[in-house]
Amino acid sequence: MKILFIVDELSKLDLGGDTSYALMLESAARGHELWTCQVGHLGLEGNDAVATALKTTAVVAAPPAQAFTCGASQTLSLSSFGAVFMRADPPLNVEYLHATWILDHGRGKTVLVNDPRGLREHNEHLSILAFQEFIPPTIVTRSAARLEAFLAEHDRGIILKPVDGFGGMGIFLVQEGDPNTSSIFETSTQGGQIWTMAQSYLPAARLGDKRIVLVEGEPIGAVMRVPPEGEARGNLHVGGRADKTDLTEREVEIIAAVSPVMKEYGQILVGLDVIGDMLTEINITSPTGIRHISQLDGINAATPVLECVEEKAMALGFTG
Repeated sequence: MKILFIVDELSKLDLGGDTSYALMLESAARGHELWTCQVGHLGLEGNDAVATALKTTAVVAAPPAQAFTCGASQTLSLSSFGAVFMRADPPLNVEYLHATWILDHGRGKTVLVNDPRGLREHNEHLSILAFQEFIPPTIVTRSAARLEAFLAEHDRGIILKPVDGFGGMGIFLVQEGDPNTSSIFETSTQGGQIWTMAQSYLPAARLGDKRIVLVEGEPIGAVMRVPPEGEARGNLHVGGRADKTDLTEREVEIIAAVSPVMKEYGQILVGLDVIGDMLTEINITSPTGIRHISQLDGINAATPVLECVEEKAMALGFTG
């Protein structure tokens, strides 16, 4: 069957750790026909969601210029694809929001990974607030004064995150006595114009944050992302180290709490971020970790993703 990947420019993918690339390789290995496009290539023809896409060949190679070969573009109905992977990086801006409305017209006609309704309604930072028993003390505010008060309540400091941020960008660790505190608060809220999330700093962050990958609510593996010396973030693209890890009893409890909600909203591929024993993010737009889990655990972590998608596509009448 044909599978469409809505991704950022292929030339910009980090092939060493990119989950979309891993999923493309597994799709090709299973005999599926790959197509790629970007968010701006989506459209509607009446009630029919369409994509102007490129037939794409993906092979194990680097750089991207050698990994991908693309044919001429064609405009195809999303209903012609057994599955559509929405893998464009956040933020969820106006363009992304409009794209989810277009993708709504493909629901029930193709397997949407992930369902656009969930992408809209579950902000990757704010959605954790529904699980208070599993998260650190957290507020969302535009007020520098409230941030100052929150900092005073937490001796070990606080972490600031932009509500629509991703990939570790715009994250600050603020501790009492930092001479840059006022400037950081002004920057994070853009002078009171945007919301920012503040969380109590978790000392366990020095040991790393754990990415747990779920497929249809079930964990397929995890990777510990350990920050480099002098860095507060463990994101791999800023120098974090990927270490092998296992799930704890607490993390199993977190998964049990979060999974039913994600499944209700059609979120097939989900990444949970855990620091110590606290849930810090729920990633659903383009969760990563597949390649690192595969390398560390000696498995093909893309296989259960494709098996799940194939089963759902068969239920819609697709074969192959």
